[in-house]
Amino acid sequence: MARVRQLSVWLHGDEVAVLRRTGAGGVSCQYAQTTVDTFPLGAPLLSCSLPVRGGRQNAWAFVTGLLPEGQHRLSMSRVAGVETLDALGMLSRFGRDVAGALIIAPAAATAPGPHGGVTPGLVELSADDLVAEVAALPVRSLALHDDSELSLAGLEDKILLVRTASGWARPVHGYPSTHILKVDNRVHRGTVVAEHDCLQLARRAGLAAPDCHLMRIGDADCIVVERYDRVAVDGITRRIHQEDSCQALAIDPADHDGRGKYESHGGPTLAGIAGLLNAYSVEPATELTRLLERVTFTVVIDDADAHGKNISLLHPNAEHITLAPLYDTVPTALWPTVSGKAAMRVNGRSRLAEITPEDLTDEARRWGLNTRLARQTITDTCERLRVASADMPERPGVDLPSLVVANLSRLARR
Repeated sequence: MARVRQLSVWLHGDEVAVLRRTGAGGVSCQYAQTTVDTFPLGAPLLSCSLPVRGGRQNAWAFVTGLLPEGQHRLSMSRVAGVETLDALGMLSRFGRDVAGALIIAPAAATAPGPHGGVTPGLVELSADDLVAEVAALPVRSLALHDDSELSLAGLEDKILLVRTASGWARPVHGYPSTHILKVDNRVHRGTVVAEHDCLQLARRAGLAAPDCHLMRIGDADCIVVERYDRVAVDGITRRIHQEDSCQALAIDPADHDGRGKYESHGGPTLAGIAGLLNAYSVEPATELTRLLERVTFTVVIDDADAHGKNISLLHPNAEHITLAPLYDTVPTALWPTVSGKAAMRVNGRSRLAEITPEDLTDEARRWGLNTRLARQTITDTCERLRVASADMPERPGVDLPSLVVANLSRLARR
């Protein structure tokens, strides 16, 4: 099989850039001249790590971040018939529905449409079909079929779905998915239930978080989460561009044996993310306040896995970014075998149980928030979470209410 040397990048129907294989086994990105002439130089059109300018830029971190990690990446590479480090080879096969608004495909005279003579579309799934898809996940990553042209980062067993008037369908040939179905962790049982309850807690407390619901499919507990990078406009699903903070800061999560997304192994820091919001958001103070709300929430639910792949940025237009809604919110403290070391330090502290309101305030001050606003944000967030937690369901084996109440009490005492 001939190696893919070059792919085109399409954004909202326009071919904006070209990805090329480099001699070092990496990937470069070069904006089209029309893109350079149209958008302001330095604009984070595709990524904060790939500002608009002439010439080639190292795009490995951004491109590899569009693909799964671990075993799922290996499975996709086998389907594509390429090596796991051949990002272009995999995106040539699976680049038509990725996180964000990009379509990555071989060069064409017009925007990608029918592929192989087949128009993007849907295959309706019956209840039995959905059971079969979930049951096959351990051996068929992302529920891939011969007509699947999709990719999503992460390590969990998941399926990309489309909600239809009659139920669920799977997207084929690059049709934009609308929901993500994740199956409960086989080792740490109850994670999807806990994630669901955390997202619902955040929504009730006024924090931005996608809607979700729990499903029992066959013998598996699952969570179905609405994609925040998709929106329905006049009955048509539209893509919204986004990237995670590893991509935005040009960090390869596979570094250090797959630990590169954690701050302790060179991954993103809160200060680094705040720096992007200061540089590229319309109202930095608003975005930094939202970031502080998120970090406070992370401390309250005791989520030690809020790493660089789990904090993302939306690109509402070519020049600006905003903080994306919460996702993958799991109270890791409920599983004693999971490390309590925070994925990102707060004021230098790496143990979530030791982080105080003063630490949160000092961290936010480093970003540029004033002390008064930081303290008020922390107090307000904790109070909203306290009120919202009163309606949290009690579930056997997943005692999230007690954890949240205990952490809120600890923070209030300090």
